[in-house]
Amino acid sequence: MIDVLDRISYYRNKRGWTEYQLSVKSGLTQSTISSWYRKNLIPSIPSLEKICAAFGITLSQFFASEDDTFTLTDTQRKLLENISQLSEEQQNALIYFLETL
Repeated sequence: MIDVLDRISYYRNKRGWTEYQLSVKSGLTQSTISSWYRKNLIPSIPSLEKICAAFGITLSQFFASEDDTFTLTDTQRKLLENISQLSEEQQNALIYFLETL
C-alpha cells in the first residue's frame, strides 16, 4: 500500500516544486495541501485528480507500483511517438536536455 502524501511529495520534489507551486498548478489552495501534511489526511479523489493533472499523470500512474502497467496520458503518448522517430543519438540528447531542466 502506498502512502499518498509520500507519493505527492515524491512527484513534487522530482519537479522541484514547493507546496505553493503545486497549489498554483493544481488549483488547490496551499492551506489545503499543507493541512494534509499537518493533520496526516488523505486527499479526496477530486483533489487527487487535480494533483495528478498538475503532475501530468493519470490516477493509475499515481497509484501504480513499479511492477504495474498503466495507461499513458495523451501528452505522454504523443511524446513517446515523437521520441521513437528520433535516432538513438537524438534520443540521448533529448534525455540529457530534459534531465537538465
